Formats: sequence, structure tokens, C-alpha cells
Amino acid sequence: MYEFYKRALIACLCLLVASLLLSYFCLAQSYLHLPMLPVQDSPLPWRPQPGWEARPDGPAMLRVLEQGQRLKYEFRTSSTVEQPFVGADLNFRDSKDKPVHVDLSRYSSLSLRVKCAPANTLMLSVLTFERFIKDKEYLNYRPGLAYFSCNKNESKVEIDLTRLETPHWWFYLVNLDLSRQAYKLDKVSRISIGTTFQSPRDLTSEVEISSLELEGRDYRYLTLLVTMLCLVWGGFGLWFFLRHTRVLTEDVRGRLHKDLPFVAYQQLSLEPHRDKEKTAILQFIGSHYADPALELDVVVEQTGVNRTKIGELLKEELGYTFSGYVNKLRLTEAARLLAEKESAAVAEIAYSVGYGNVSYFNKLFKEEYGFTPKAFRDACKRGGSVQQEVEVG
Repeated sequence: MYEFYKRALIACLCLLVASLLLSYFCLAQSYLHLPMLPVQDSPLPWRPQPGWEARPDGPAMLRVLEQGQRLKYEFRTSSTVEQPFVGADLNFRDSKDKPVHVDLSRYSSLSLRVKCAPANTLMLSVLTFERFIKDKEYLNYRPGLAYFSCNKNESKVEIDLTRLETPHWWFYLVNLDLSRQAYKLDKVSRISIGTTFQSPRDLTSEVEISSLELEGRDYRYLTLLVTMLCLVWGGFGLWFFLRHTRVLTEDVRGRLHKDLPFVAYQQLSLEPHRDKEKTAILQFIGSHYADPALELDVVVEQTGVNRTKIGELLKEELGYTFSGYVNKLRLTEAARLLAEKESAAVAEIAYSVGYGNVSYFNKLFKEEYGFTPKAFRDACKRGGSVQQEVEVG
């Protein structure tokens, strides 16, 4: 049993290390980071362009100054227009420069490092495609809005993509109930960063974005992790249970084989002995072991051999003291009865082999065989008739 527990412990430690490594890998992979800058290295096919209202000689002007390692542009709006708007559109396009929809559903936030001169309040808009109106294609693009402020000192801005606001006018134009606030990010056509009514007018403003990154979680890796851990540890638990049962049964058999001379104690009277005193002692103990009143003084009285001689004989021949030898006979017989007589109660067997106290019997039996009488009987049931194998051996 010691070797089995040793191997099981080593296997458990190896599985624990493997589980920790797998957990680290899956958790690391579940965190998604998609940088959109530099533009040429971005996994997403996008390019910045002035918004549709931006015209060189119109009320709103925008000019992209840099679109490589960072995105930098300048704009100007006129105070002669009631609500002028200008923005930089981050349009998603394929290799043939055709508009495409990208799936951003696995991303929950967008972070950017930005600075503005002068200070400004800007709007970030994410356009998602949803089919509502057939004859007015542009109304099928639902705008999700978020606002942030910036100044000449670069700061980091976090936009929650799951809580974007849809303007009321869009619901009115598509004749959609205002309660329909849910949206999907699986078909995003562009991301825009533009002005608000609080943006400065009649002067040239500059916006510089040095970092633009999408962040989210891929829960498929967490699902894989949970599945793998359940399979691995479930398999280990099953192996441990089945193997432990087998090893336990083999241990029972081994103990009974080892105790074969004690199981066959009734044959002692048939075996020749050179020493008549030895024969008399072993025969008397072997035939009276089940008597609760059996004591060393009784053996001395019945065999005529003194206490010292009996003690030396049992110690030299069998390696036991008198009480140890009697307990060994009783416990071995109890093990045989437990294996053969499934209907007999543990207490009944304890009394039949000379123990008047069942708790004391259970204690001695567990010390001898490593488990309780009930567990011993269960192991014998799983391994078949142990006693028959012992007798055949």
C-alpha cells in the first residue's frame, strides 16, 4: 500500500503542475489585446479618412497629418454653422479597398492614449450594421457613442464598448422602440473620433493618438480549461479509486497468505515436534484461543510448562509474546470468518474468536490489517473469495 500511495502522490503532484501550467496558458490566451497602431502592423484592415462632412472649403475641415506609428490630424469647425461636426473615420477595408464588416464581438473595451491642443471634448462612434430599412442603406448602420475629454498632456482613455449610447434620432428614423438598446459588435464598419458641441470653433485644433488598442476576453479558452481539468482530474480520481480497490484487495490477499500458518493452526496437532513441551503449548493455545478467559496462567496450569519457558518458546519460534500470539490467532481467524461468512455480524465474529469488547476488537483488527473489519469484508467482496485462494495457495 505504501508504494501505491507513493506513486499516487507523485502522479497527483505531476497533474497539479500540469494543471497550473495549463491554467496559466489558457488564462493568458483568454485575455485579448489587439493593437490598431501602427496602422501597417494592425491585424485589422483599416485606414483613417476625413469624415463625410469634412470639406476643404466647407464649415468643417479635417486633415490627416500622420497615420503610421501614430494617428495625428488637425481640424477646424466654423461658428457660422449651428452644429458642425468633423471627425476622423477609421474605416475597415479589405485588400481591394472595399468596405468590410469586422467582428469585434469578443472585445469589450477600447483604450487609447490621446492628447489635444487646445483642450477638447471628443466623441467616439462605433457603427454597427443591423438590417432595418431596405431602401435607406445608411440607416442600417447603428451609431454607438461615447464621450471623452483630452488636453495637451497625453492621457489614457478607456471606452466600454458594451455600454455605448445610441442617439434618439436614430431610433426615430428607423422607427424602432427606444427600449431596444441592445446591439452587437459582430459587424462593425468603422470607428470615428469626432467633435462635439463643446469642441472649440474657428481655430485649428490638433488631436494625436499614440496608442489604440482593443481589449476583451475569449471565453473559449476558459471553457477548454474547465473541460480539460474536469477530464484530467476526473480520470485521475477514477484511476485512483479502481487502482486503490485492486491494491487493497491484493494487500488483503497478501496478508492472509502471510498468515497461512496461523490460519491452519488446527493442523498443529498433526505436525511432528521434537519438543513435547512445544507441541503441548501450541496445541493447547490453538484449541483454546477463542476462550475469552485464556491467559498465560491457564496455559501454565494445563501444560505444566513454566511461564518463562512458554515466553521463550513463543518468542524464539514465532516472534510473539503470549498475548501477541493469541491476538494473532484470533485476528487471523476473524479475518477468515469475515471473508467467508458475509451474513455474520462483526460483533458476532468478535465474540466467536474470544473478544468480549467489539470496540477493542475493531481497534486491534485495524492495527493488524490497516482497515476496519467492515472495510476488510468489502475488500474481500470486491476481490472474490479470498479465503478460497488462501487455501488453494
